[in-house]
Amino acid sequence: MFSPEGPGLRELAVQALSSVEHGYDLLAPKFDHTPFRTSGAVLDATTRALTGLGPFARGLDLCCGTGAGMDVLRAVCARSVTGVDLSAGMLAEGRRREAAREAGAPGPRADWVRADARALPFGPVFDLAVSFGAFGHFLPRELPALFAQVHSVLRPGGRFAFPLGAPPPFSSPWYWALLGFDMAMRVRNALWRPPFVMYYRTFRLGDVLRALHGAGFATELRALPEFGRRPDGSPRGRLVLATRAAL
Repeated sequence: MFSPEGPGLRELAVQALSSVEHGYDLLAPKFDHTPFRTSGAVLDATTRALTGLGPFARGLDLCCGTGAGMDVLRAVCARSVTGVDLSAGMLAEGRRREAAREAGAPGPRADWVRADARALPFGPVFDLAVSFGAFGHFLPRELPALFAQVHSVLRPGGRFAFPLGAPPPFSSPWYWALLGFDMAMRVRNALWRPPFVMYYRTFRLGDVLRALHGAGFATELRALPEFGRRPDGSPRGRLVLATRAAL
């Protein structure tokens, strides 16, 4: 699962026994060499789905990590892109990646801001917000307040978009792997402090849509055709597209 440049077992164990913030500070230099980084296939599919929905001037990557989603924003936003994350280490790695980009390369200005996604330090200035792979760090009861924060930083008519994969079927090894991970995390958090909140099976589509509606969003689902369909015909991957009402 990990490349030779990725973290070792001891490093992962230290991270797992840390807080979410400190754990990601420790993991940041090697994060892009782990399977936890959002895959290029997901990023590319999201970019294609968002292309043509704009124009977008300013974009926000919520819980940006080292900045994989910032590349999606650069492709569809004309003026500026902003990444926000709680981990100073992940932001530092994102800035390092930004500096390594070719000098003078075209694209919008990029900003990196350390903040809690549950208390965003912005007014309603963004046309588009995205997020990739971060929602497992929030308990289901936190979603209404989290989505309300996103709603508050979007301009009227602004969009909040994120990919969401279909849950694996009961017969799939992935079902049992994710179930086992979540159970292990619950045991860890019952026995050890500080907690490390990361669950793969708590971000369910029905709950997500209800929380988005409660925050004031209108929602639609768009299939991501790159990932095909399940035997029942439903898409294996969707883009959740939530829109703040225009004035």
